[in-house]
Formats: sequence, structure tokens, C-alpha cells
Amino acid sequence: MKDQKYALLTGATSGIGLELARLFARDNYQLILASRNENQLSATAALLKSEGAVEVLTIPTDLFQPGSAKELYEKVLATGIRIDVLVNDAGQGVYGRFVDNAMEDEVKIIHLNIISLVTLTKLFVKDMVERGSGKVLNVASIAGKTPGPWQAVYHGTKAFVHSFNEAVNHELKDTGVTLTSLLPGATDTDFFRVAGMESSKVVQEGELADPADVAKDGYEALMAGKDMVVSGFKNKLNVAMGNVTPDSAQAAMMDKQQRPADN
Repeated sequence: MKDQKYALLTGATSGIGLELARLFARDNYQLILASRNENQLSATAALLKSEGAVEVLTIPTDLFQPGSAKELYEKVLATGIRIDVLVNDAGQGVYGRFVDNAMEDEVKIIHLNIISLVTLTKLFVKDMVERGSGKVLNVASIAGKTPGPWQAVYHGTKAFVHSFNEAVNHELKDTGVTLTSLLPGATDTDFFRVAGMESSKVVQEGELADPADVAKDGYEALMAGKDMVVSGFKNKLNVAMGNVTPDSAQAAMMDKQQRPADN
């Protein structure tokens, strides 16, 4: 077990997370996958094994729920496995105007996108720092770089993730541990369906990125120890333009992109 490398991934049953799991498997990492859907976990493990992954352990975990992230850490600890790489990919949004959305839905999004991510990062990074090695990939979004009408809470949580990642990564200089923030744009995953956002202009009229391309960008940046990567040339331009555009103007532009296509 000491000679084996282990990667723990949340949200790896589809989309960017699944593509990241494939990349880790190809580099001979043993995988631990956590998701709330046990059937999807089993199917994903079987798929990855059929593609050549050596070991895929699954831990059903609902990271929307308080205390679940700490329970996941304790379950991994109980196996005696040392986690070399943590990937916080699990994240979700809720679509609609802030005043209309159910408060409990948005609080759950905050818990998943922020509290569970911070908890897992805290617990595993402390172990990594003690032994002087380890990597974390926190999946943020270019959404965190701009205010987002119709997804106000989601954009806010991703702004937190990126800012948090940059701060902690700086604190950990010279420890042997790095944190990398991955900022994709709109990507062809289940995100929009689960968020109830399929009617939005960005889905109906926009061009969605391939999750395999996004995962490759994130994986390469992670392995290089970079603090962040914006995936996709167009997204890099958008972020650069956003840096010199007033927030109010950015909010107006996002409103046009994210409102329902028939609105």
C-alpha cells in the first residue's frame, strides 16, 4: 500500500469528475470515489475497471448533508489508505431568481459547494502537510469571476472556492502541498439538467465545452503544482475582459446569457 498512489474524488460519476478519474487511472492511481448515488457509484467503478483502473473503492456519501464530509474523511482514515490527491469536484447550482428560489435549496447548495469542500480540504490537507506531500484540485468556475443573475448563489459559492483556494495555496508554500483551482466555463455535463437550467440561453444557444478537455486542463495544472487554470481560450479571454469590466456591467451581461431563452 505504501508504494501505491491514491486519489479521492467527489462528484466523479459523470462529467468532469469522471474524466478526471480516467486520467488518474491512466497514471496508475488507485481511486476512491464518493457520491450520494450508490448505483451510479457502482456503475462508474465497473466502467473504470473495464477501462483498466486497478482499484476503485466507492464510499456512498451525501455531501449536501451536515457532517457528511467529516464522516467521509473518517471512513477513508479507517481504511488505512493515505490520500495523495484530493479532488473536490462535487458541486451544484439552482436556477432562477434569488427571490423566487426556495431557501432550503440554496442553503443546500452552499453546504455542498462550500462547507463540504472546506471540510474535506481542511482534514486531508492537515495530513498532507504533516507528511510533506500532497495535492488538491478544487473545481471552481469562471462563474466565480462574475456576478451571475439567475444563479446568484452558485456564482457566489464559486467565487468563494477560488478565493479560498488561492489563499490556502499561498499559506502552504514550501510545505510540499499544493492547491489548484480549476475554472471551467459552461461544460457539457449534467449540471444544467440537475440545476433546472436547460431552458437558459447559455444552454440553448451557447457552445458547451467537452468535459474531457476541461479535465485534461485541470489534471495537467494539478500535476504541475499550479495555483489555478482557466480552461479554454474563450474563457481565458472572458476572464481577462472581466478583470477590467465593472461588476454591474458584468451582471447585466450574465443576465442576458442566463435568462430563459424565451424570456
